[in-house]
Amino acid sequence: MATKRKTLVPITLVWFRRDLRLSDHAPLNAAMKKHKETGAKIVPLYVLDNHSPNITKYGSASLWWLHHSLETLTHSLKQKGANLLLRSGPSVDVIRELIAEANIENIYFHHSVLPGEIELENELADICKEKQIECKRFKGELLYTPNSIKTGSDTPYKVFTPFWRACLEQPRPAKPIPAPKIIPSPKEFPKSDALESWQLLPTKPNWAAPFEKLWQPGEEHVEKVIDIFSKGPLATYKKMRDYPSIEGTSKISPYLAFGNVSIRELWHKVEGKDGADFYQRELGWREFCYHLLAHWPEVTKEPFQEKFKNFTWEDNADFLKAWQQGQTGYPIIDAAMRQLWQTGWIHNRLRMVVGSFLVKNLRLHWHHGADWFWDTLLDADLANNTGGWQWVAGTGADAAPYFRIFNPVTQSKKFDKEGDFIRGYVPELSDMPNKHIHNPTAAPKDVLKAAGVTLGKTYPKAIVDLKKSRQIALDAYTNLQNSE
Repeated sequence: MATKRKTLVPITLVWFRRDLRLSDHAPLNAAMKKHKETGAKIVPLYVLDNHSPNITKYGSASLWWLHHSLETLTHSLKQKGANLLLRSGPSVDVIRELIAEANIENIYFHHSVLPGEIELENELADICKEKQIECKRFKGELLYTPNSIKTGSDTPYKVFTPFWRACLEQPRPAKPIPAPKIIPSPKEFPKSDALESWQLLPTKPNWAAPFEKLWQPGEEHVEKVIDIFSKGPLATYKKMRDYPSIEGTSKISPYLAFGNVSIRELWHKVEGKDGADFYQRELGWREFCYHLLAHWPEVTKEPFQEKFKNFTWEDNADFLKAWQQGQTGYPIIDAAMRQLWQTGWIHNRLRMVVGSFLVKNLRLHWHHGADWFWDTLLDADLANNTGGWQWVAGTGADAAPYFRIFNPVTQSKKFDKEGDFIRGYVPELSDMPNKHIHNPTAAPKDVLKAAGVTLGKTYPKAIVDLKKSRQIALDAYTNLQNSE
């Protein structure tokens, strides 16, 4: 049990969540102002909450990023004279214990729109009111709060394009707030957990070992990533982002998911540069996903389009395993899924291609894909993950219609023409000629032999026929339409 004692020094508790940074941090900035007014010292807090109801727990890959983000945040805070307080448990219970331990006069944090977290915030606000503690929630997770973007009839948007048009009619996002130079911290600091005691990192086998060569999590490193992107790929982003063998995307998504950089700061760092408009539109899709989640929180579990509640999905564990492991017999699918496992990230176009294949060719429920992405993606984000999977499944708002089915062979030939991406992640096909590398199952026997490929042994045969599986999916959709 926590020691119940009160320190004489007044404290402002700054509760960090998916905002693991010091720059453009409204609660921290408010705590600095409070210090000037009242002398209240600042205690930054992070709670590992795996216990509160309706809170979505981080997946395995995200825990790796979380660990390193907390490491860099701790380092940044120490440079400014402060410490990061780490506690685990239900967030409200943890903060209630801290109220008993220390003379907390103010609690500041960024407001969340995620399901479950709003209820948690409201419960905390009630406790603070009872104990006469100032409790303030600040905007900062999004460019535009969901309730500020409404249609002419005062209803939430269901289609992206008019939603984004309405966003752009809003005042320009304010400039980001600089990080404080010094953070006044109390001499007596509440007892903190050791980060290592949380065991966020994998041990044996250390499947995250390849991540260490590819990623540097945390605010200390994101500025370099943004600088590289804005001086290079940003200018050609609209065209080159579709080609997985080219560094044509930003790779900023994990930093944004954990708030190592604020959406507002990212917006201003690219604004005015060649290619910025299209990239900012992609940031707008993130806004739209949060908009949908805020107004329809049930979409994490239920289809946005109610007619799909009665849709018949297949249940095939072998298909799911083959898809997860990159053993489907379709090289672009397999390369993408192996990229996900090996790097914790998957190319944006290929997220759509592998999603369509799972949901429409294999006819497995989109929940399976969303769950796998949630566990394996470093940039796992509840709103984006839900919005993306509902979009590709054809079940969501402004979705690709269910009858729109990405052909993985066609996509492969178009966006990985020379097979460079495939060869990078499916080395057993390295010697396949460009003409046949996209669909080995259809390749002549002499071509396979010359490339050292034995279907079913060194590389799997295609697990489904694209033409037949496409027709089965279309028939299922037709039956759904006729049953309405």
